[in-house]
Amino acid sequence: MKKKLLILIVVYNHEKFIEKVLNRIDEKLINKFDVEVLINDDSSTDNTFEIIKSYIDNNNKPFKYTILSNPVNQGYGGNQKIGFQYAIKNNFDYVALVHGDGQYAPEYLEKLVEPLVSENADYVWGSRMINKNGALKGGMPLYKFIGNKILTFYQNFLFSTNFSEFHSGYRVYSVNALKKIPFNLNANDHSFDNEIIAQFLIAKKKIKEIAIPTYYGDEISYVNGLKYAYQVFLINLKAKLQQLGIFYDRKFDCYEKKLGNYILKDKFESTHKKALNIVKNNSKVLDIGCNTGELGTLLIEKECEVTGIDYNVRQNQKLKDYVEHNLDNGLPEMNYDKFDYILILDVIEHLKDPENFFIELKKKLNNNSKVEILISTPNIAFFIMRLMLLFGKFNYGSRGILDKTHTRLFTFSSFSNLVKQSDFSILRTSGISAPYQLAIGKNFLSKFFETINLLLIKISKRLFSFQIFLVIKPNISLDKLLEQAETNAKDKI
Repeated sequence: MKKKLLILIVVYNHEKFIEKVLNRIDEKLINKFDVEVLINDDSSTDNTFEIIKSYIDNNNKPFKYTILSNPVNQGYGGNQKIGFQYAIKNNFDYVALVHGDGQYAPEYLEKLVEPLVSENADYVWGSRMINKNGALKGGMPLYKFIGNKILTFYQNFLFSTNFSEFHSGYRVYSVNALKKIPFNLNANDHSFDNEIIAQFLIAKKKIKEIAIPTYYGDEISYVNGLKYAYQVFLINLKAKLQQLGIFYDRKFDCYEKKLGNYILKDKFESTHKKALNIVKNNSKVLDIGCNTGELGTLLIEKECEVTGIDYNVRQNQKLKDYVEHNLDNGLPEMNYDKFDYILILDVIEHLKDPENFFIELKKKLNNNSKVEILISTPNIAFFIMRLMLLFGKFNYGSRGILDKTHTRLFTFSSFSNLVKQSDFSILRTSGISAPYQLAIGKNFLSKFFETINLLLIKISKRLFSFQIFLVIKPNISLDKLLEQAETNAKDKI
C-alpha cells in the first residue's frame, strides 16, 4: 500500500508564479505515493485564488487537488499550521512544504521525501548551502548569504549540530513526528520555521538535509531581514535557556519523557559527584529518592551496602534492596540504626511537607547519632533567578531550579533553618555549580563556565550556587541526653 503524501503549497499574492509551480510537480510521484496537492491561499488580494481554481478545473495531472482560502490572513506560519493540521486530520504519512513563488524547485520533492521512507527520518529540509558557492551562483544576495552563514553558525553552536543551513523553507515532515510537536503554539509569521526546527532538535528527532539548487528571481519577499535575524537570535536562545532550566516556554517542552526522568551527574561537579566523594568504602547507605538506582550502583562498586527508597520506578530499579514507597506518606518502616550515610539528593523540593518529613526522619534516627545525612536542593536565590525576578519573570519549566514538579523552594538561609529547626546539626555547607556539561556538552566552554562558577561560589555561595549541599546529622534526643545524665550521675554517686 502506498504511503500518503500531502504536498502543501502556501500562497499569498502569487498570481505570477503559482501556475508554473503547479506544472513543475513531477507526475512520477504518483508511482510511489498516494499524492494530494493542497493549496492554501492566505487571503490574497490579487487573482491567485482564481488562477488556482482555473488550473484545478482544467489540468490533466493525476493528482487529487484541494484548495483552501483563509478568510483572514494567517501569516506564513499560520498558513503552515492549517496545512499540517489537514495532514494530521486526514491521516497522511508525509507532508511537503512548497512555496507558491517557485523559489524552491518542486522537481526535488522526490529526493526530499526519500529519507523519510528509506531512513525513517522525521524531518528533511533542502539546503542551498551544501554545494559550495551554489547559493551565490543561484542569485542569493550577498548580504543574505552572509546573514545565513552567521545565523547558522550561531544555531549550530547552541544545539551542537553541524547543519549547512537552518534557513531553507523547503521542508518535508513525517506526520507522526509532527503529531508530537506543539507547532500550534508557534508564531504565525516567519519565526515559525525557526521555532519548529528548535522543537525537533529538542525532541531529538532525526533530521536530514539534502542539497537543492538556489533560485532567486522576481519573487516578492515579505521578510524583514533585521527583524528576522533578531527573531532567530531570540528564539534559539530561549530554547537553549530552557535546556538550562532558566527559561520556560511550553512550545519548547518537547523533551522525550523517560521513566524516572533521571540524569546521573557523576562526571562533573554536582551533588552526585560530591556524595560519591564523601561516602566511604564499605558503608551502609540509605538512598532516599534513589530513582532508578544509578547512583546506588556506583556506591555498590565502592563495596557499599545500599538500600533505596522511591516511588513508581520499580520496573527499572537497579538496586537489590529497594523499597517502593511514596515519601509524601511518610517514611517506610525499616531499621534506620544500621546506616552510616543517608542520601536525600534533590528530593526535599518535591515533597508536599518537608517539615514533617524532617520531624519523622529525626524520630527514626533517635538511636543513630553517628549517621551523616547528605542533602541537597536547588538554590532559588541563584543570581539568574534574581535577574529574572528583577525583570518580572518567574517561569516554571520541565527541569532546573523551577522544575514544574517542585513544590517548595529554598535559599541557603531558609534551608538551613528547616534543618536546624528539625533538630539536626549542620556539619558542612557547600554550593554546587550549574550543570553546564548537561546544557552544552562536555567541551572547553562548559568546563570554562564551570570553573568560573566555582570561583564565584567561593566569593558568594548564596548568590552563585545553583544548588545547596549540606552534610547534617541528628542531634542527640532529649530522652538520650536525660538517660546519659542519669547514668553519669549514678556513676559519680
